[in-house]
Amino acid sequence: MPTAMPTVRIATALPGMQRSERRAAEIIAADPESVVELTAQELADRAGVARSTVVRMCQSLGYRGYPQLRVALAGELALAGELAQRAEDADPGAGALGRIRAEIVALAQVLPQIASVLSEPEVDSAVDSIVAAGRVLVVASGLSGPLAMDLAMRLTAAGRPAETLADPIGQQIAARGLRAEDVCLVISGSGANEASLRAAAQANEAGARVIAVTSFRNTPLTRLAAITLLLAPAASFRQELEHTSRVPHVVFLEALVETIGTRLGVAGERARSRVLDVLAENLGDEAGR
Repeated sequence: MPTAMPTVRIATALPGMQRSERRAAEIIAADPESVVELTAQELADRAGVARSTVVRMCQSLGYRGYPQLRVALAGELALAGELAQRAEDADPGAGALGRIRAEIVALAQVLPQIASVLSEPEVDSAVDSIVAAGRVLVVASGLSGPLAMDLAMRLTAAGRPAETLADPIGQQIAARGLRAEDVCLVISGSGANEASLRAAAQANEAGARVIAVTSFRNTPLTRLAAITLLLAPAASFRQELEHTSRVPHVVFLEALVETIGTRLGVAGERARSRVLDVLAENLGDEAGR
């Protein structure tokens, strides 16, 4: 299993950091090539904080101290260089198609990092909760909205009926109608979407279990959630800021549905069979050619 790289840990932890620690972490994320050459004191001076703040920041990211973070950062930079060289050697070609090929290759190389910050107990608990729930309500707004519709459809097709509503007010009403045996699965990359937070709060008020699918620790959403499924960005921190991506969520949610379908056993197999029957009935003679 891949170990989360330093910039991935920073990207997921940044919103919840103390302001002084955050200044040091932002410098690392913005310019890791320069930071790897700095001592702890030099980084502290650049960030305008105490050396002890740099040490606490490293510890909050899961390292014993700055030397361990620095070694991990050097390893990440070496790996990034190797991946960049592979992409260059692949020669995707010029023009729009070449750019598309290059983007796909780059994405494929970092996809394994998506699950690097996931907690196995949290994933197991989420799967068990979804399988056993009386109702499953999927909530999302903004860029995550289409993911909620896709997830609800996929879960239903896999034998675990789920529901979603496009309207934010409708989501809140549905969440308030949940019970203790139900699950409200909230998808929010930022963990701070107001409409999704209101729905999560309503689900909590109703006694339902809230499961968050997000990219950041210590956010308003994670504080409302009983279970947090934390996904690493499929890009560098700087790239994620410039081009917000939902690829990690799409990939993870498809894998989650497959896992739930398998856990359902015979019921899941029967659901898949019914889906195939429906698909076959809706394919005309021309569609199969």
